[in-house]
Amino acid sequence: MTDAAQHLLDVLGPDMVLTDPDRMAGYRWDRANDPGAGTPLAVVRVSSTEDVQTVVRIAAEHRVPVVTRGAGSGLSGGASAVDGGIVLSTERMRAIEVDPATRTCVVEPGLLNAEVKAAVAEHGLWYPPDPSSYEICSIGGNVATNAGGLCCVKYGVTMDYVLGMTVVLADGTAVELGGPRLKDSAGLSMTKLFVGSEGTLGIVTRIVLRLLPAPRPASTLVAMFPSLDDTTNTVCDITAGMRPSTIEFMDSASINAVEDVTHMGLDREAAALLVVQSDEPCGQAATELEAVREICGGHHALEVFVTDDPDEGEAFVAARRMAIPAVEKRGSLLLEDVGVPIPLLGALVQGIADIARERDVEIAVIAHAGDGNTHPLIVVDPTDPDQAERAAQAYGEVMTLAIGLGGTITGEHGVGRLKKPWLGDYLGPDALALNRRIKDALDPDGILNPGAMF
Repeated sequence: MTDAAQHLLDVLGPDMVLTDPDRMAGYRWDRANDPGAGTPLAVVRVSSTEDVQTVVRIAAEHRVPVVTRGAGSGLSGGASAVDGGIVLSTERMRAIEVDPATRTCVVEPGLLNAEVKAAVAEHGLWYPPDPSSYEICSIGGNVATNAGGLCCVKYGVTMDYVLGMTVVLADGTAVELGGPRLKDSAGLSMTKLFVGSEGTLGIVTRIVLRLLPAPRPASTLVAMFPSLDDTTNTVCDITAGMRPSTIEFMDSASINAVEDVTHMGLDREAAALLVVQSDEPCGQAATELEAVREICGGHHALEVFVTDDPDEGEAFVAARRMAIPAVEKRGSLLLEDVGVPIPLLGALVQGIADIARERDVEIAVIAHAGDGNTHPLIVVDPTDPDQAERAAQAYGEVMTLAIGLGGTITGEHGVGRLKKPWLGDYLGPDALALNRRIKDALDPDGILNPGAMF
C-alpha cells in the first residue's frame, strides 16, 4: 500500500476509503469506457466539504492526482481514473435545501438531476436543464461539463442556472463563490469559470441553483421527412422566427434503433424526424405548432402529428431520450456531441453521413437541433480491428468537420480525455495558452484531473 493510501485510511477510515482492487474496479470508468483508464491507489467516498479538503490536502502533500467522480454517466472520459491517483467520489453528498422565496435551492453534487427536479417540484418550482440521462446523471457532473438537454433551446444550459458554489481548490482551501442573487456584478465571474471546468480547476462541493416556476404542460408535434436536407431546413426556418421549448432530431438509423425497442410505429422509411414541443399557454401553443406544421409541409414532410395529450407527447420525448441505449444494442459506441451555428446544421449532418459512407461505419445521429448540438453515435465492433480503426478515423473526421464549419467539439458532454487531441485545433494557440495559464495558476502542481481537457 502506498504512503498516500495509508495516510487516507489513517485519517478518514476504511468506510470512506476503498483500496481493494475489486471494490475500486467500478470507479475506473465513466460511460465513455475510456480504454486508457488507469488503476487508482484509492477511492474516497466523501460526505462533506471538509472531507474533500482533507483528501485534497493529502493528495497535495503526496503529489498524487485527484479525479472527481459523480454518477459515472459522463460520455467523454472526464472521470477516467489515473494510475496511482485518487478517485474522489461525491456519491454520498446528497443534501438539498429549497428556498421558494428566492426561487433557489442549495444542493450537494452527488444528487441526481432527476432528484433535484422532484424535490423542487414539491414547491411548484422547476430546474430546467434536462440531459437525456437526467435520471442517472449527477448535478455535480452536470456542473462539471455544463450539461444541456432537450429544453435548452428555450431555457438555457446548466451555467444559466448556477448562481453560486463552494469549491475546494488544489491546496485544500474552500472558497465561497456567488450566492442566491439573480444579479451580481462584483468581481470577476469566478462562478462561471468553474462551470464546465471538468474538475481541472477545483472540486465543487455545494451549488446554488436558480429555479423557475413549474412549466405548463407541453403540446407536441412530430414530423417525418423524406430527406436530411428537408429536416434541417425545417429546423432553420423554425428557429428563425420561433422559440419552441424543444426541437429534437433523429436520423433514420436512430429511428430504426428506437423502433426495434419500442414498436411504437415510427416510420422506418423516413430519413429523419423532428419532435417539437411548445409550452406556451394553450391558445398560443396551438398557434405556434400550427406555424411549425406549415413550415414542415413546406419542406415536404411525409407526416405531421400534433397532440395536446401530455402522455402521448412524453412518449415521443421518451423515444428520443432512449436513442443512445437503443443504438448501443447494435455495438459499442463512440459518442460525440459536436455543434455548429444553426444555419450550418444541414452541412454538419450531411457531412457526417458522408463520413459514415466513406469509412463504411454506421453513424446514427440524434440532435438537440434547435441549438445546433448533434450527437453522432459511431457503432464499433471491438472484435474487428479494421472496423474499429475506421470508426476511430471517423470519430476524428467528425470533430474536424465541426471545427471547419465554425462549430465546437463539445456542446455539453465536455472534452474529457477522448476529445483532448482536438482541443487545440478548436481553441487556437492563443486561447489554449490562456486556458493553460489559468489551469497553472489554480493548480500549479497539476494534481486535479490531469489528462482531462489539458
